[in-house]
Amino acid sequence: MDGLARMTQVAFLPWQVSNAKRLLAEPDSLPHALLIHGLPGVGKREFALALAASLLCEDRSGALACGQCQSCHWVASAHHPDLMQVRPEAVAAREGHSAPENEANEITPSTAGSKKLSEELKVEQIRALEPWYHRATHRGGWRIVVLYPTQALSVISANALLKALEEPPANTLFLLTSDAPDRLLPTILSRCQKFALPIPDAQVSAQWLAQQGVEHADQWLAAAGGAPLGALEMAKTLDSACPGWANKLVSDLASGNTVDLPALADNLAKTAASAWLAVLQRLSVDVALAFSGLSVRYFPKLQSHWHALAAPQKLDRAHEFNTWMNQQTRLANHPLSPKLFAQVCLQRFCDVVV
Repeated sequence: MDGLARMTQVAFLPWQVSNAKRLLAEPDSLPHALLIHGLPGVGKREFALALAASLLCEDRSGALACGQCQSCHWVASAHHPDLMQVRPEAVAAREGHSAPENEANEITPSTAGSKKLSEELKVEQIRALEPWYHRATHRGGWRIVVLYPTQALSVISANALLKALEEPPANTLFLLTSDAPDRLLPTILSRCQKFALPIPDAQVSAQWLAQQGVEHADQWLAAAGGAPLGALEMAKTLDSACPGWANKLVSDLASGNTVDLPALADNLAKTAASAWLAVLQRLSVDVALAFSGLSVRYFPKLQSHWHALAAPQKLDRAHEFNTWMNQQTRLANHPLSPKLFAQVCLQRFCDVVV
């Protein structure tokens, strides 16, 4: 793949340009560590990489990367000597990367297929950066570390990173991204400047999704909570924004039809618990909103069903169920009995809405 083709992977997304220009207006005022945070699917990684490309660019155009200079081509091909990407092995694999030479990442083609790849940022990856810190930069400018997701740091690797953040090497910028900054060590947070990426305007997101070939962009966007990259990923991997089982379940409950919960639980147990739990979580939010007389957030096509089920006395139960569902996500990867776990969650849901 040539440099120009790869540049689309490091360019700012349309809804990020104004935030990027604000940061890049005074690059010398940037902190040594920037924590980019926001909802999953808003493009934090893309923002960090595009920010790095712009800072390393040798001929910036309107503060943004030109896309034509040698530095931009190096960034686009993931071989810039002054840029390090640090992420878990499993994340690198999902992104289609095996082992760029300038990455502090242990994944290699010889090991990728022979072991379970780690979802954790390892302390070895953080320590591997140290020799690089002490080399002169290739172009005499910035040295940039893009590390994500920061919540994947273990306590040990977080402490190793903390050492670098406490005594930052000269001309070095850390760009960290996180979906959940509240899960980071307070000592990490205290040494970073936070930068929030908001959910973009729905019209801008829907237009961008349509340009990516996504039909019914508004439905996918709603299901992803307004996050366009999340919506795009869902549209690529799922048959519909609202799964058929969820649509039928709510429809049957609203119509007073009998629901065969054991059979439904059996089917759900054949899939990853995290997938159907995410749907139930979204339904729990929609239930609370609908029972409060508000428009639902995730599955607008089900709004009419909620009207048939809504009752003021159910509102407290709906809020309690929402809290309970959030707690169940901790068990997603460790259910003792997948079918029983699914049936308990479904039964609790039915008890709330009927």
